[in-house]
Amino acid sequence: MKGFFFFTVLAVLLLVHSLQAVYVQDGDLKFSLESVKKLKKLMDENRHINPHMAVSKASYSPCDEKDLPGEFQSVCKREDAPMIFERLNLAVQDVDLCEICANAACSGCF
Repeated sequence: MKGFFFFTVLAVLLLVHSLQAVYVQDGDLKFSLESVKKLKKLMDENRHINPHMAVSKASYSPCDEKDLPGEFQSVCKREDAPMIFERLNLAVQDVDLCEICANAACSGCF
C-alpha cells in the first residue's frame, strides 16, 4: 500500500512539474516561451523576404503582423517596442537553452 501511495505522489509531482510554464522575461515584462518562439519565427521570416534587401533590425517591428500573439499588443504601444522585440528574439536564439532554463532571461523551471 505504501508503494502505491509513493507512486501516486511521484506521478502527481511529475505532472505538476511538466505543467509549469517557461517564461521569457525582459525587465518587468514576462511572456510565455511559446509566444516568444512565434515572435522569433515572424521576425526571422520577415527580415529575410529578399536576401539582397534584408530589413534592418532597427526599422522592423512585428506589431503590424496579423499572426503576432496577443500578449505582445501592450509592447506595441511602447516607444521602446523594437528594442524589446529584439531582446526577446535574442533570448531565444538557441531555444534549447531557454527550454532548460540555461538562459537568464528564461524562468519557470525547477
